[in-house]
Amino acid sequence: MSIDSKPVSELAALVGGRLIGKDSVTVSRVASLEAAAEGDIAYVEDGKFFDAARASQATCLIVPESMNLDAPCQIVVKNPKLAFALIAETLHPPKRRKPEIHSSAVLAKDAKLGRDVFIGAFVCVGEGSEVGDGTQVRAGAKIGDGVTVGNDCVIHPNVFIEDGVTIGNRVILHAGVVIGADGFGYVRGDMGYHKFPQIGTVIIEDDVELGANTTVDRGALGRTRIGRGTKLDNMVHVGHNCDIGERVVIAAQTGISGSVTIEDDCVIGGQVGFGDHIRVQSGAVIGSKAGVLPGKIVRPGVWWGIPIQPLDEYKRLNAHLRRVPHMRDELKELRARVKELEQELRKRNE
Repeated sequence: MSIDSKPVSELAALVGGRLIGKDSVTVSRVASLEAAAEGDIAYVEDGKFFDAARASQATCLIVPESMNLDAPCQIVVKNPKLAFALIAETLHPPKRRKPEIHSSAVLAKDAKLGRDVFIGAFVCVGEGSEVGDGTQVRAGAKIGDGVTVGNDCVIHPNVFIEDGVTIGNRVILHAGVVIGADGFGYVRGDMGYHKFPQIGTVIIEDDVELGANTTVDRGALGRTRIGRGTKLDNMVHVGHNCDIGERVVIAAQTGISGSVTIEDDCVIGGQVGFGDHIRVQSGAVIGSKAGVLPGKIVRPGVWWGIPIQPLDEYKRLNAHLRRVPHMRDELKELRARVKELEQELRKRNE
């Protein structure tokens, strides 16, 4: 057994699964069904992947309770995809750098660094800021003044955390994230636009992950908040004074205007556009490319379209729209027929 290998019995216990086969078998990597080889573990989620699972060269398969698959080594679980993700975390832990402060880093005299911190090349940490135990701040990242970063965070290259921001524990900020830039707030005057004060803050709670080039603006006079366990994809924009709850997932290129509230456990697709002062209630699902008008309340359920509407209504509308070309042809035929009838009627009356 290699240093990185794990016995399948240990992995089965980790995910609460039932092992079928020899508990002495070991695996060292996760892989897809098609690409798996000896030493790999793969998963099959439902019957449509049955043939691929039977042909797979994986040493061990994670299978659902409903599937009877004739394989020499299986871990039977309720949710194979979740079990696969948990096992992947064990077999492929994230890269951690040894504690170090690079010679090119610029640290304020009163900045406080916790134990086992990694500070990469050309990192800046501002006055009165704190970086918690075990946190990694990688090359080119900039932490402003009065910032608090919690324990075991990973701040990837070229992340900017502006002044006065609070970051919780185990937060991951991917490359190019900007937290605490000024919000887009202006007041029209006689001679043009005047900037509305942008002097609030941003609070990022524990276990949040923000994708590359995502931006979270500071509150104008209050705070912008990202709740515990929320995950944002790449290139998501969160405007000032937004309040995003816990365990929310938001896909790429979504734009959220100021003062939007998204409650806990919502799912937002990619390229969704939010007007300002919207409330999305807990449990709502908004499909990709949807448009949400300012001030709207989005209740629990599945929503789609521009402007958004319940999914069933959206499907009905789409069905009608697909019939428009056919209806146009029918209308032309009806017009021609009416014209013929009018001509016949005139002839009879002459």
